[in-house]
Amino acid sequence: MTPRTDTDAATPGWRIGVLYSRSGVTGTTESQHFFGTVLAVEEINALGGVLGRPLEPVVYDPRSDAEEYRRLAARLLLDDEVNVIFGGCTSHCRKAMLPVVERSNALLWYASVYEGFEYSPNVIYTGAAPNQGSMQLAAYLIQHCGKRIFLVGADYIYPRETNRIMRDTVEEHGGEILDETYLPLGCDEGEIIDVVRDIRRIKPDVVFSTLIGDDAQRFYRRYHAACEADPGAPHIPIASLTMAESEVAEIGPALCAGHITAATYFNTVDSPANAHFLDLWRARFGDRPASVYAEACYSQVHLFARALQRAGSLDTRKLVQAVHQVGFDAPGGRLTILAENNHSVLTPRIGLCRADGRFDIVWASGEPVKPDPYLTAFGLDEFWLA
Repeated sequence: MTPRTDTDAATPGWRIGVLYSRSGVTGTTESQHFFGTVLAVEEINALGGVLGRPLEPVVYDPRSDAEEYRRLAARLLLDDEVNVIFGGCTSHCRKAMLPVVERSNALLWYASVYEGFEYSPNVIYTGAAPNQGSMQLAAYLIQHCGKRIFLVGADYIYPRETNRIMRDTVEEHGGEILDETYLPLGCDEGEIIDVVRDIRRIKPDVVFSTLIGDDAQRFYRRYHAACEADPGAPHIPIASLTMAESEVAEIGPALCAGHITAATYFNTVDSPANAHFLDLWRARFGDRPASVYAEACYSQVHLFARALQRAGSLDTRKLVQAVHQVGFDAPGGRLTILAENNHSVLTPRIGLCRADGRFDIVWASGEPVKPDPYLTAFGLDEFWLA
């Protein structure tokens, strides 16, 4: 992030905490979170900051470790006297920070797709809830791929809860879950090979993967190698809520062609806001692809700046009240926060990966979808895709 100059020193800044991993199993994904945050902070500061004061990030790398997330959140809140944190990727890391944040009555901004079934007055959830991706993906898979589905995921709360939603939804609509298996984070290569072998043996219509980070990348590579070794077999796509452009670039785009992702943003979105975002992104980061992880963090920092402009204070109560009254024309569509649950109104999309690593958007919601993190309107009727 751009350092302040001596001429800026007389103007006190707004100190914010930034906790995203640049290393570890989710380093690729969280680096996108970090870069999106950097881009927004630098853009806001270049325009004069908020109320004439720059945003001043205090940055740490939790290394994809839940305990490190908890420790560094406490350090930010207690030692660095920060009251607002942008951070977290996996649900077990978010839940590690949550008690610390709530005890300090601080405010956490969380930008990852997650399993839902949570609310905290001290968290602003800007990632997708289950009714903003999971349900639409289930409908798409049943309609376009088939009803025989294989589930594979990492062994922690997000994959297990997301797979539970997928299982209930598929079975309610006449589908069948052929297998459901979980691998530990940082699993052995042999465990991935065994899962790929099971998929090739069972021959589902589609695989739904909730593996994350480096493990997911290794799974896609092994899966492609197995398909290459059996060229006469039918193409069985992998569907995901997390395999974005940044992960595809690490795997190798050609290895991901034909696979499916549901997300609230792809960098192929055609809008003036996305064109502006991508111009800034390329000028700052070159050929590195932008993904939903970068876009969500870029957008939430801008939304925070608008709320801070209105509140004039980092006080949690005042900030949250202000957040409910502002919006931002984000690259993925208009972003607002629902006052009743602190979750974001977002536009779900489904993309088909191309050989160049970008996604053809094969379906998009006609309008932004209100978050329903507890799935009070469970069922596919409203998600059935034309």
